[in-house]
Amino acid sequence: MQKISSFQPIINSESKILILGSIPGIKSLEMQQYYAHPQNKFWKIICEIFDEEFSLNYQERIKILQKHHIALWDVIDTCERKGSLDSKIRNEEANKIGDLLQDFPNVKAIFCNGQKSYKNLQKILGKDFYLPIFVLPSTSPANASMKYEEKLFSWKIILDFL
Repeated sequence: MQKISSFQPIINSESKILILGSIPGIKSLEMQQYYAHPQNKFWKIICEIFDEEFSLNYQERIKILQKHHIALWDVIDTCERKGSLDSKIRNEEANKIGDLLQDFPNVKAIFCNGQKSYKNLQKILGKDFYLPIFVLPSTSPANASMKYEEKLFSWKIILDFL
């Protein structure tokens, strides 16, 4: 088991929605970038939803998020994990999501990238939190049971909050 830590949130005063993952996988940790695994569809989905040109440049990707008022973070601050699967996470400690939302009151909705993120967020904030919370299909390559087009369609709900 390896002890790992989340990244700092990508957020600013103009962010209107917060997308939460669980915690970065091995490739993301190596690259120090959210959703760095080439098989993860997060960046492809974001670019397609907003009709933005897909870029491999991480700084360009961050600019796309900021342009469209999207914040990004993870529900887990630290944990132990062998490999990249959420099912292998142990001894997790939560990020302070409530504090972040207090500091950035323009956030009007939260979207969880997968079930692990959603279940953890419910533990952190409770089931009756004041903001709407949605669980979206994981963009991870581990979620191969759903076709890309279905994931893309589900993810388009974020447009309703921007």
